[in-house]
Amino acid sequence: MLHEYKEIISKLKVENPHFAKIFEKHNELDDKIQKAESGKAPLDALELDKLKREKLALKDEAYAMILEYKKANNL
Repeated sequence: MLHEYKEIISKLKVENPHFAKIFEKHNELDDKIQKAESGKAPLDALELDKLKREKLALKDEAYAMILEYKKANNL
């Protein structure tokens, strides 16, 4: 997720427990989605769509926190 901000993400994961939780949950959802799409985990289309929406919402929240960090630190 947001690989171009790898350095900031590393700092935020240590400095901000909420960000770390969002990041972890995003990765968990990504894993579930990949397993479902590859046929390794049974999910119907509605469940899969729900997971994708939740993952996107977490990514949006994390991105907003990254932008806030950049602004606060003049990066």
